[in-house]
Amino acid sequence: MKKILVPTLIASAIAALAPVVQAQESTLSYNVGVVSDYRYRGISQSRLEPALQGGIDYADKSGFYVGAWGSTIKWIKDTPGATKGSVELDLYGGYKGATGGLAYDVGFLRYEYVKNNYAQTGGVNASTNEVYGAVTYGLFTAKYSHAISDLFGNANSKNSYYLDLSATFDLGDGYTLTPHVGRQMVKNLPAYSYNDYSLTLAKDLGNGLSASLMLVDTNAKEGSYTLVNKYNGKSAAVVGLKYSF
Repeated sequence: MKKILVPTLIASAIAALAPVVQAQESTLSYNVGVVSDYRYRGISQSRLEPALQGGIDYADKSGFYVGAWGSTIKWIKDTPGATKGSVELDLYGGYKGATGGLAYDVGFLRYEYVKNNYAQTGGVNASTNEVYGAVTYGLFTAKYSHAISDLFGNANSKNSYYLDLSATFDLGDGYTLTPHVGRQMVKNLPAYSYNDYSLTLAKDLGNGLSASLMLVDTNAKEGSYTLVNKYNGKSAAVVGLKYSF
């Protein structure tokens, strides 16, 4: 559920942590990858199993950007009553810039769960719209995401939000260490609100290839995040491989 061969959570953290400055040239880039478990905001989207992912991004030298990213998922079809919804497609756009010692990023993100029929489960359509804003100062980044629709199929959950705090440490020789803590608040559904935590070690292997290892955990309620007898918020180690070109 946001923006890779590293897990989406890892990719989101790395992207948010990089210094946000206007590009000297406009760029078009692509990425494809695989992860041992697609975690988003700490919760498995793929039943604790591997997922295929890929995306395309255009960054204009003015600071504006647009992109699309997709992943295989299982959580919708694992929900009793749903039969369609095996692909997540994220469509996003925004603006990155800097002022003084602060870099910033503001934008819009559409989570499209292709042809999903999640509403048959007693909720609403799983597709979700969010606006977001992030600021980076030195090693540290804070990001706030606000749902302007119901959140991920939960009825009456508009105005839910997610707060993400991260830091990035360049360890040298292509290694990056990224600690992260997040808070998901689900409007009118306190049983679905939780914290997530992760520590990611990423390695640039050269020639567009990168690898990652993420340790992730949450305090999400087991009763709220269990599907097909699997607790999707359990602690885990997630490995990923990504190729960018």
